[in-house]
Amino acid sequence: MRTGKKDIEELYSELERERETRQDLIADTRSITVSTKAGVTILEVVLKDNVMSYRVSELAHRQIADRLQIPYKYYERMLLEYPKLLDDNINGWFYKNPERRMLRALDGNLRAFLSARYRRLDNLELADHILPVIRELKGCEIISCDITATHMYLKVINKTMKAEVVPGDVVQAGFVISNSEVGLGAIKVEPLIYRLVCKNGMICKDYAHKKYHTGRQVEDTDNAYELYSDATLAADDKAYFMKVQDIVSVAVDESKFLLTVDKMRQASEAATGENPIQTVELLGDKYLLNKNERASILRHFALNHDFSRYGLVNAVTRSAQDTPDYNRATELERLGGIILIDDLVGSKMSKVVSGKTIKVFPPAA
Repeated sequence: MRTGKKDIEELYSELERERETRQDLIADTRSITVSTKAGVTILEVVLKDNVMSYRVSELAHRQIADRLQIPYKYYERMLLEYPKLLDDNINGWFYKNPERRMLRALDGNLRAFLSARYRRLDNLELADHILPVIRELKGCEIISCDITATHMYLKVINKTMKAEVVPGDVVQAGFVISNSEVGLGAIKVEPLIYRLVCKNGMICKDYAHKKYHTGRQVEDTDNAYELYSDATLAADDKAYFMKVQDIVSVAVDESKFLLTVDKMRQASEAATGENPIQTVELLGDKYLLNKNERASILRHFALNHDFSRYGLVNAVTRSAQDTPDYNRATELERLGGIILIDDLVGSKMSKVVSGKTIKVFPPAA
């Protein structure tokens, strides 16, 4: 499992710093203008007595393009080759079709361009509510945590709940809590399987709980204005986070853990095909893995000399440790869980490659 922040104290300090420096606005798009030079876009928001200026992040660019229904490849081409055309497009559509949007900024960067209905369920409040619950869970320990530009992650194991998949291969139960402040998904609590022999983590999204960021429409206004509503929303947020606390308190479910372990045992007896290279290529094609990810998976697949489905799952989750980006590493840990489930449900397919029959994975559930 990839490590992020060295400990929860470092992560919490960063959350507090971000709380002090972040800015959230609701703005009529007619009060917004953008200007692009050398591939850098600056967005300005006219307030009643001030003008706020932010550098637009890649994610915010994508969200603006999506909202204005501009294909992102064309949007990106304008950004790099014809910035004035991009500015004219954005400014023109902002004025022609006015609407109120939520702007989330941090450290001088516009990190998100969101609906005015977006409900801010932020990382610091989430941590404040769930860290005491984790501390009270017997045998639980946070083994990895991080905060990226798009997500916060807490990965927890329960040392008292473990099982043996095959002789000498012990796994422990756990769970992953994740949240996005920038519109990239709900608060999630997902079961985690932690393999002691190589410190791999596999996320089982089938048993995940989600809580979505959707709230009441913010009142109409003709101008942009800054939101100072942390206290206003405190009561609603407290009720919401109490539900998350309840989910976390029962996140380590022994029956679901044992069901997953049983699937892992079945996978240890399931062949993946006659050619490991072709198996990894098919996997990469289906799940859009890049060259480095494919090479890492194949290397671990070959080094372990376990060409069962379980061996492939472990190669994928082990490759997460080689991935520099924590978000992507977590996605590879989820992919391990998908591969495990997909091989055991639904119809199996096959594909002839170079005269040999190779299994192709059925569609994800």
